[in-house]
Amino acid sequence: MNGLRQRIDLTRARDDKGLAMVIALIFGMVIVAFVATSLSIATSGRVKANADQNFNAALSAAYAGIADYQARLSNDNTYFQYGNPASTYSRGSSVTMPPAAKANPAFGVGAGASWAKVPVTAPDTPTSYYRYEVNTAQYGTSGTIKVRSTGMVGNAVRSVVASIRQQGFIDFLYFTDLEIQDPQISGASTTNCVRYAYQGRPTTGCNEIAFGSGDVIAGPAHSNDTMRICEAKFTETPSTSYQPAGTALRYTAKNSLNQACAGQQFPAGVNQPSFASSIGMPSTNSQQLQETRSDLGATVPRPGCLYTGPTDIVFNAGGTMTVKSPGTKFTNTTGDGATGGSNPAQCGQPGTSSGQLGSAAGATIPVPENNIVYVQNIPSDASNKNASSTVATCSNNGVGYPLAGESTPGLGTAPCAYGSRNGDAFVKGDFHGQLTVAAQNYLYVTGDLDYVDSSADILGLTATNAVWVWNPYGALSWSRNGAMLDDDGREIDAAIISAAHTFQVQNYDRGGARGKLTVKGAIAQRFRGIVSSGSNGYVKDYQYDARLKYTAPPRFLSPVTTSYGITTVGEVKAAFRTDGSAAS
Repeated sequence: MNGLRQRIDLTRARDDKGLAMVIALIFGMVIVAFVATSLSIATSGRVKANADQNFNAALSAAYAGIADYQARLSNDNTYFQYGNPASTYSRGSSVTMPPAAKANPAFGVGAGASWAKVPVTAPDTPTSYYRYEVNTAQYGTSGTIKVRSTGMVGNAVRSVVASIRQQGFIDFLYFTDLEIQDPQISGASTTNCVRYAYQGRPTTGCNEIAFGSGDVIAGPAHSNDTMRICEAKFTETPSTSYQPAGTALRYTAKNSLNQACAGQQFPAGVNQPSFASSIGMPSTNSQQLQETRSDLGATVPRPGCLYTGPTDIVFNAGGTMTVKSPGTKFTNTTGDGATGGSNPAQCGQPGTSSGQLGSAAGATIPVPENNIVYVQNIPSDASNKNASSTVATCSNNGVGYPLAGESTPGLGTAPCAYGSRNGDAFVKGDFHGQLTVAAQNYLYVTGDLDYVDSSADILGLTATNAVWVWNPYGALSWSRNGAMLDDDGREIDAAIISAAHTFQVQNYDRGGARGKLTVKGAIAQRFRGIVSSGSNGYVKDYQYDARLKYTAPPRFLSPVTTSYGITTVGEVKAAFRTDGSAAS
């Protein structure tokens, strides 16, 4: 019996050992499967992580391309002319490949063509490449360059498009070089006064102008000089090129009479202007004159309109303008010194017959599309096709100025207000289009100058000498304290620049209160202009046109030294595959 029990126990033991082996094998297989699965997951996770890393790095490489192009522009202001004309993105541009000395691998286009390598900044950084394409079709009109940059890392390719524009005067609602009245008008000493306050300019005798009570500057403002600020309101922090030592204020808290004042208003948390580098002013707008030549096809494919002598322009809401310019002989010229000329229909025809530029009613023509109108002085050089024997006088300029009974203001050493040979432009009306009006001498805004479509219309006004807010005064106009206009307030929608002088209200110190001067756009001037004195003139209401941050009026003036900034940037569909061929 005992022997039988022992045999049964041995059998059970052998069976248990077999079962244990089976269980061990099952668990072993499970562990192997688990390890294999874990390895597979880890491997695929690493592949995904690498793919994600490459995807993100490709976008960074694309941005690196934009930064590289921007740096090249900053180092060479002529670099905008370079690009690969074989790129479909560059259609409409006149770009060419750079010479060998300026060879750039980032201009590669097509399969097997070159890419530029992003400099490696860390040992584990993936190898990154970029290439970019350039479109300058809008550069001649708005100063804007479009760049499409593509970054590549591994099998990841991403593209971005950026708009790059010249930075300058119209980045500010208000810009001045010097915060004094124009010495040419005030009679102040140019030897003593034409210097910045922080360079030792006298505090008296130089006609420094202050921002005062009621002044509202609703936008960015900058002066290369030290501002005087009293009770004025700045909705954005202004900037100055004055950098005092220690904790001294960057502005003068005194009025124009050098009396201490308070009540200045800056944005919340700000108690003074910030510091910014100086921006150089051009001494003239004469470079805009070449935009009316018809013999410079490579640089001026679409010439604007040239008018000679005093020229009156009234803008009409339907997108036309009525132009009176009796001194004009040719509206396009050829050759240095205008030795040749022509009269394209789009600029109006010279002459005194009905519908012509010299007639009593003038010529009504469409506003030149994305272009410029330049008004020049009547040349004295007989070889110039627009030279004229018009007698020089300040009492009748041929287009209605001065008014009967008007007291013509004395302007110191400046040209007389209404010279018959002056390149003066007189403008007003309801403006519709994209245009710059440039005057070699003065530019007068003779009435409200309003946009018909504030989202699409853009106007530039430039002059070498003063830009005037016309405010005629006559000693016999007693009903309005001598003011000859019966309106109150003036609105100007435009980007304005006086290259060598000032933006100022005519007769600012007489005629009584004229209401509010509203400027919607930007103002840049060499010298600070006066708009009111005591109870006379206008109260400022300046409002920045934010569109000027990323676009400009056609063929507008640029600073002497130019830098370029990105105005918009965003990702687009990848332009290339990893082999360099164009993506479908």
